[in-house]
Amino acid sequence: MKLRRSVSPHQLLFALLAGLCLLISGAEGQAQDQVVFRDGRTQEGKILGVANHNVQIQVGAGRVGFPLAQITNIRMEAPPEVAAAQAAYTAGDYAKALAATKALVDKYNGLPLPWARQAGGLLGDLYVELGRNKEAEAAYTLFEKTYGGQGGSARSAVGMARIAVEGKDYAAAKERLEPVITAALKEKNVPRGMGDAYSWAFTVMGQVNEAENDDAAALENYLRTVTLFPQSEKAVSIAQARADALRQEKKVTVP
Repeated sequence: MKLRRSVSPHQLLFALLAGLCLLISGAEGQAQDQVVFRDGRTQEGKILGVANHNVQIQVGAGRVGFPLAQITNIRMEAPPEVAAAQAAYTAGDYAKALAATKALVDKYNGLPLPWARQAGGLLGDLYVELGRNKEAEAAYTLFEKTYGGQGGSARSAVGMARIAVEGKDYAAAKERLEPVITAALKEKNVPRGMGDAYSWAFTVMGQVNEAENDDAAALENYLRTVTLFPQSEKAVSIAQARADALRQEKKVTVP
């Protein structure tokens, strides 16, 4: 009969510490961000932000900057401010959402990542909600400059149109919206990142139509938001309320 070999307390402690080290090293490995360059090279480290069009990465104890123009892809988990900003926006706490969103844009603007692009557009939207239109214009201008080729032009155009409507400049709003609406109606599947822009485009155009006393066109555009482009809950809420009012109070029907 074989006797089971006893394990000393020191050996047990060593084994536990070794296992803990493996877990920690594994977690550190998973936490590493990765940058992929146009020539196929990759660089791992901790992305610290963007400064002067360079992605700043902590590699070991050092800090290295790489031009955004040389980067094709980035693998990085969204920071906690993303969820905080979205939760506050959904709850209608625009001041809190603005603080989180501005922090994201100040630190990460330019990263080719969906959450960074979303933050850039949301920043302008939040300034509009808070009535800070000059800051909204600056935010949309920066967003279009940074992400214009990734759907940013449409989002900026719709944002500028919202500002124009508040200023009762309906001709300027319509000029901004028409190219976006034309593109949206040609889409069979909404491209990633374009849903919010399309959703708001028809809602804002409905507001323009109402200002021009074209209630039938307004109703049609509001219903397009509700049925075809419901990606923005806020735009849908506004569009549904206005559609209900037009149908119930003015007895308007879709042409």
